[in-house]
Amino acid sequence: MAIRLEDLPLRVQQQAVAKLQQEQLRRLKKPEPKYHNEETEHLGIRFDSRKEARRFEVLLSRLNAGEIRKLRLQQDFTLQEAYTTPEGERVRAIRYRADFCYEERGEVCAGGAGGSCEYVWRKVVEDVKCRATRTQKYIIKRKLMKERFDIDIREV
Repeated sequence: MAIRLEDLPLRVQQQAVAKLQQEQLRRLKKPEPKYHNEETEHLGIRFDSRKEARRFEVLLSRLNAGEIRKLRLQQDFTLQEAYTTPEGERVRAIRYRADFCYEERGEVCAGGAGGSCEYVWRKVVEDVKCRATRTQKYIIKRKLMKERFDIDIREV
């Protein structure tokens, strides 16, 4: 037999209603972001911060000017593959997700002052960082990126 709210004493009814309201408020209220960033939507794309959205604007203008090409957002790199230990324990892969990846035109010159120069496209991996987001975990992943892919992450 189920107990209905109306069957309870008035004081217990009030406590139950107050508890339900608190629970509903808790579910509706979003927790504050860890780094106090403000999620932003720009051109239909969701960015983790306003700074990241502003950087995307700069990269879009450089793309339109022909200074960069192959702009990608949130590209994943696997720094270490997943594996299983001899005891049968599954160890997850270590991944790094870059904010932006693109190719940037650079100049390579041969010889001294009179040598010939040519343009080459170099891969650039960028991450939008502030002091708070430059964590120890990120620094380790940055070192693994250099060791595994010979890529230096450009912090902006």
